[in-house]
Amino acid sequence: MKTWLLLLFSVIFSPFLQSNAQSLPAIGICTSFSNDSLAAATGFTFLEETVRKILSPALSEAQFREQLHAIRNSKCKIQTCNVFIPGTMKLTGSEVNEANVLGYVDSVMQRAKIAGVKLIVLGSGEARKIPEGADRGKCKQQFIQLCRKMAVVAAKYNIIIAMENLNATETNFVNTLAEGNEIVTAIQHPNFRLTADIYHMLKEHESPASIENAKAVLVHCHIAERDKRTPPGVAGDDFRPYFAALHKIGYTGRIMMECRWDDPARQYKPAFDYLEGQLKEAYAK
Repeated sequence: MKTWLLLLFSVIFSPFLQSNAQSLPAIGICTSFSNDSLAAATGFTFLEETVRKILSPALSEAQFREQLHAIRNSKCKIQTCNVFIPGTMKLTGSEVNEANVLGYVDSVMQRAKIAGVKLIVLGSGEARKIPEGADRGKCKQQFIQLCRKMAVVAAKYNIIIAMENLNATETNFVNTLAEGNEIVTAIQHPNFRLTADIYHMLKEHESPASIENAKAVLVHCHIAERDKRTPPGVAGDDFRPYFAALHKIGYTGRIMMECRWDDPARQYKPAFDYLEGQLKEAYAK
């Protein structure tokens, strides 16, 4: 009798339990794909590389094809990249060369499509930095218009550009998720979305409420501990209020650790376990 009850429970409730497990965001890591095997063995399912290393037009075709082989054989899925626009290529101010920017974006997007990269994070603090003495209002509008054109290019290749908030020590423009939400909403293009970098939110003492307010455009997340950008668990930062906000808006995308690692072989597993524990706790409520 007990066996039949257990079987009946399994048949009825298993789909619901599986569905709940699938609703938890995937935990990924921003690192070189040379760490792929170690990351996969730890439990990471996604790895985020840099545009500069694997997609940049500065790479020869032979170099790109060599990287492509590594990407396609990686144990972790490499579907996202960061370090998008070089600091020498300006996105605001009088030095902006729109044709060069859009040509560069097109070249990156071509390679992203070939490599299976579906999302590129736009941090690029130096590139988007507003020049000293420039009119901030005009620069903001200039940035919005240029990014809208970048989104049109990305759409040709079915790639998403996801701008991230960066704290004030890294740039002077879009330092909070709330500002990023305002910019992305103004750009109003489905291929230009928002990355919530919880490390930068913590640096700016930004409330988790900004995540809730960005529900319509938020598609990606980065994370690290506040003080020294250490991996989760080193200082014991509590990310649960931010995870609770993600859960509230139904976020089931990726959360990528973008940290400073001293010893990956020793640090990956504790960081993964610590973050997964807080994530499960926040999403269980």
